[in-house]
Amino acid sequence: MSDKQRAFTLETRDDGVAVIHIDVPGESMNTLKSSFADEVSEVLNKLEQLDDLKGVVIISDKPGSFVAGADISMIDDCDNAADAESLARQGQAMFDRIEQLKVPAVAAIDGACLGGGLELAMACHYRICTDSEKTKLGLPEVKLGLLPGSGGTQRLPRLVGIQEALPLILTGKELRPKQAKKKGIVDEVVPDSILLDAAVEKALKSKAKVRRAKLSLFNKALEKTSFGRSIIFKKAREQAQSKGKGNYPALDKIVDTIAYGADHGFEEGLQYEARQFGELAMTPESQQLRNIFFATTAMKKESGAGDTKPRELQRVGVLGGGLMGGGISYVTAVKAELPVRIKDIKEDGIVHAMKYSYDLLNKKVKRKHMRRAELEKTMLRLSGTLDYSGFERADVVIEAVFEDLDLKQKMVADIEANAKEQTIFATNTSSLPITQIAAKAKRPENVIGLHYFSPVDKMPLAEIITHAKTSDETIATTVALAKKQGKTPIVVQDGAGFYVNRILAPYMNEAARLVLAGEPIDDVDQALVKFGFPVGPIKLMDEVGIDIAAKVAPIMADELGDRFRAPEAFDKLLDDDRKGKKNKKGFYSYSGKKPGKEVDSSVYELLGVKPESKLQAGEIARRTVFLMLNEAVYCLAEDIIRSPRDGDIGAIYGIGFPPFRGGPFRYIDSMGCAEVVGQLRAYAKEHGDRYEPAPLLVEMADEGAKFYPES
Repeated sequence: MSDKQRAFTLETRDDGVAVIHIDVPGESMNTLKSSFADEVSEVLNKLEQLDDLKGVVIISDKPGSFVAGADISMIDDCDNAADAESLARQGQAMFDRIEQLKVPAVAAIDGACLGGGLELAMACHYRICTDSEKTKLGLPEVKLGLLPGSGGTQRLPRLVGIQEALPLILTGKELRPKQAKKKGIVDEVVPDSILLDAAVEKALKSKAKVRRAKLSLFNKALEKTSFGRSIIFKKAREQAQSKGKGNYPALDKIVDTIAYGADHGFEEGLQYEARQFGELAMTPESQQLRNIFFATTAMKKESGAGDTKPRELQRVGVLGGGLMGGGISYVTAVKAELPVRIKDIKEDGIVHAMKYSYDLLNKKVKRKHMRRAELEKTMLRLSGTLDYSGFERADVVIEAVFEDLDLKQKMVADIEANAKEQTIFATNTSSLPITQIAAKAKRPENVIGLHYFSPVDKMPLAEIITHAKTSDETIATTVALAKKQGKTPIVVQDGAGFYVNRILAPYMNEAARLVLAGEPIDDVDQALVKFGFPVGPIKLMDEVGIDIAAKVAPIMADELGDRFRAPEAFDKLLDDDRKGKKNKKGFYSYSGKKPGKEVDSSVYELLGVKPESKLQAGEIARRTVFLMLNEAVYCLAEDIIRSPRDGDIGAIYGIGFPPFRGGPFRYIDSMGCAEVVGQLRAYAKEHGDRYEPAPLLVEMADEGAKFYPES
């Protein structure tokens, strides 16, 4: 095998330092594969035979990528837990050999050092990383329903202490260089221009020894006694499951594995880690989380319009300086690094949008995640205007004005009059059909929907909504922009509610019906949080705005029929000026010590309801979620979404559908279409026609078919 075909190559220097170069052929990022074991073994054999060896440096030849982790597809090739355990043991053995080198081994880290990458780095005696924004360190395996299987659960506690290691592994948090140094994971942070020199110097001046955490006397008393450790592990388990609600088996296994290593020693801890890794790899939760990972990875490589290439983007315009306009401007200027021209009818609107970005950036400065000079440089990308000056240079204009059809059509006409012929008009509407917004356009091929979710800087999904005349180039360019903004975009067809809000509406409506039937609000919300949603549906209504829900409901019912008819409770709520969190008056109370945490009991009297718990949490979840599942199937049948994969990603990233359940379509597959149809028909008989199963679902149940036939 030539060096060009190898992922690991060895360079010996005149100063006695050997450099192991990592460069996985044909890949933009380095990932570890089981097939590399022989290569690494060969390199280590050569190292061990060198007489004058003084030190070893491990460095990546890919700028901005040390090792982004292990190749997850290896787990899918495992038939059982024993196979996955063997995979973990192979990684452990490889890293043990590095740790046992008699000369200092230094990891020179630039870019992503995650999962197996950090496990490799921790097997070295020292770690030096660059101060680059691309450099991040962490063990994110928990996000795939796994635990670090190549020594991570044993080496990180040894390096930084049990109390520091537990939250990092349980959350999968990624650390910036300075954070990693503060915690003791890396020894030095240097500019990338001197990374290799600094690593070589460290190798020449240091000794081959395993570093251990420096603990205070109090922490020593906790971590070095079985009684103290039992307190730490009990608290960690409680905190993890307060969020996980028992839905993520990896959380308990991570605590168990770290505890086992602390009680039984490093070697036995590694064996226990490998066994737990093998068991977790076979759980349905990990399988579904890995499915999402593969789906989003595949989606990142797609243009959204076949082979059509996106146009190059130089400048973006934003219409409207409100909450959405401010958020859109921020992700465009900060993440996409594109100049943004904001137009509003008032100076206050422009000031608001600019302040939105400034406040978020200033938080980064205060937390020392960003330099003040970088903030100032980023803010220079933002400018404002009360007219359309500067819009003649915009490649894309994103409209974020009020939900009013006449106003949005006027915006289209204004952009067509003031911008280039090829300028794309992307509307951020959440309810109005794109077809209607484009109805009077001279160039309807340039009009598209670009639906963000609030808050824009945090929510990962963007719906790209096409109408019959949208051009492929417009689609590809809008998808490319959304990706630059850090979004996961799904392309959907025009229609009331598009996809995400359409599947959300019947779920929310049913939750409201349950409350009107007397189920306590917190019972309904807690049932859905236990099911796996980040917040319950009634709390979500407060967050989104009761007035917004009331406005959207009739639009959807008019276009999609009676199954979208909302309960008439909205009128009573709005008559009492209950809009939710925005005006601190909704289903929940926003005064007192726990604003937004406790139900405002006066809402029951307003609705004429006497709350009484009648239904089990599982029944509440089924009553609401099965309507969402059914609507997702309607959307697939009507080509609103292009595939079950897009439907699953849209639901998970758009409304927080429980990721460990895989999304609506994976979840239906896990139960079987026949089971879902049977439950829907039983509910239809008891509660009404809104539960009638979608024809495609019935057809698939009759055929014994799956949405993902390969699973």
